[in-house]
Amino acid sequence: MANLAQPATTRLNSPQAVARRRRQYMRERAIEALLFACAAVSVVVTLTIVLVLIRESLAFFSHVSIVEFLTSRTWTPLFSDAEYGILPLVLGTLLSSLVALLVALPLGMVIAIYLSEFAGARVRETLKPFLELLSGIPTVVYGYFALLIVTPLLQATILPNLPGFNVLSAGIVMGIMIIPYISSLSEDAMRAVPDSLRDGSLAMGATRLQTSIKVVVPAAFSGLAAAAVLAISRAVGETMIVAIAAGQQPNFTFNPTESAATITAYIAQVALGDLPHGSIAYQSIFAAGLTLMAMTLVFNLAAYWLRKRFREAY
Repeated sequence: MANLAQPATTRLNSPQAVARRRRQYMRERAIEALLFACAAVSVVVTLTIVLVLIRESLAFFSHVSIVEFLTSRTWTPLFSDAEYGILPLVLGTLLSSLVALLVALPLGMVIAIYLSEFAGARVRETLKPFLELLSGIPTVVYGYFALLIVTPLLQATILPNLPGFNVLSAGIVMGIMIIPYISSLSEDAMRAVPDSLRDGSLAMGATRLQTSIKVVVPAAFSGLAAAAVLAISRAVGETMIVAIAAGQQPNFTFNPTESAATITAYIAQVALGDLPHGSIAYQSIFAAGLTLMAMTLVFNLAAYWLRKRFREAY
């Protein structure tokens, strides 16, 4: 046996084998370094964006009181008697996002439940790609669809006094746009629920609908919360739909049938102008962007708390 093993040991320790193992080790280390670099790109980019926003925002707040910025109800940075109250833009952003969620959340959840629990494999493979095509349509097309189709339709059927630019139409179309974010991710989360939970519920006499709503949905709640937060972040960051259909006039209102401006619409409006670099109006873009990032951070922290709570519960 020793004689038979000796040649194998010799081959493993030969210079060629050692060099081959060393090359393989170096390739694996290079691949690991490349993957780490790719993963670190998002962190570096995020930190760079935050640093730029903070630097420019500090220059803005050196001229404008942060109390005025957070409490004033008037936003007129381009006027001669400029006022810098961010509340109208924040309210317009939240109002349009709320309308979008009221449209997308129930529709997306119903679609996800159907695809996960009731649709056959062929139906699912056919419907899901068509559904996800909604997220590939350019947002400028959605904006003109809201302005030229949805608004006249609402004026002709439900709200005859609806103005041409309004948050309601923009929010409805924005909700249609983010349906794939909710339905696709929610369906994946529901399909990840173990079949043993479904079988146990059905064995207890529950119907498929009862099993879907009372067993599968709670068990997949952490994934559903992630889908909802992604949809909220997408809605909060939308620009073209609200810029085209909701108007660009800051308006402190809780009424979605009125026109309003959002943070992203203001940034797009001002960024395309001829404002001198370093002016207060120019720096207000970064203060508004920092506010938008803070809002998104709050949504993500809320989603993390929900996922953690319900993951422990279930």
